[in-house]
Amino acid sequence: MASTKLIADSGATKAEWCLLNGEKKKTIFTQGISPYFFSTEQIRDLLLKELKPKLKNVQVDEVYYYGTGCANPANVKSVKNAIKKVFNGASISVTHDLMAAARALCGRKEGIACILGTGSNSCYYDGKKIVKNSPGLGYVLGDEGSGAYLGKKVLQYYLYGTFDSELRGRFDVTYTTNTVEILENVYKRPMPNRYMAGFAKFLADNRGHYMIENIIEDGLNDFFFNHLCKYRETWTLPVSFAGSVAFGFKDVLKQLCNSYEFELGKVIKNPMEGLVEYHR
Repeated sequence: MASTKLIADSGATKAEWCLLNGEKKKTIFTQGISPYFFSTEQIRDLLLKELKPKLKNVQVDEVYYYGTGCANPANVKSVKNAIKKVFNGASISVTHDLMAAARALCGRKEGIACILGTGSNSCYYDGKKIVKNSPGLGYVLGDEGSGAYLGKKVLQYYLYGTFDSELRGRFDVTYTTNTVEILENVYKRPMPNRYMAGFAKFLADNRGHYMIENIIEDGLNDFFFNHLCKYRETWTLPVSFAGSVAFGFKDVLKQLCNSYEFELGKVIKNPMEGLVEYHR
């Protein structure tokens, strides 16, 4: 009999779980799990409260967990122990979100896999493992091409008075905020990366204006130049992307791939569909 598999793709905000029982598939959402902010006990409690009841009394045989913060061995251990307490007797694999993107985008073939969501990341994947990874420096020093990076540019254009009157008017109507509130959110409140990433939507909603197109193209080009150009494999293998920013601006990714002479592979919003295919 086929074993019952549970696949998780967890960010810091939300987690998507997919139960594979033969040909049957069930999707469940819970709040996200960041092992930097949650202890083993808190993760266990969250799973018992938000996930376990929705699985009814299904016996889970295998758990494949892909999550934020899980490149850190201490975090992997914490998440694994929490899952073990909830799914006693299941075999458990815990790894990071970049591996989720690599498996979802490339399957068992080699390729360049990229994440462009709230943050950004990339790697050369040989079909089994991640062989090279351009350093992820986080939203303060890096994250080029991410929602946080693009949102930061929107805020700069607004605060420096670079937007023309038309865009400034649209911004004011959309956000009803001010300099004091923006700086407070960026420098004093938790999760400034998520706050800044919220402003990337302004770019998606105002396509066609030359300033908007410049921000999108420059921000994504910074990702190509600082990361993709560092892998010599980029010129010989397909370059694929996962994440909301990648999916929203795939026309710009296509143009950039053409100008750099890269082959554009897949562009997907989230990895779950590809992970289901991989683990099936």
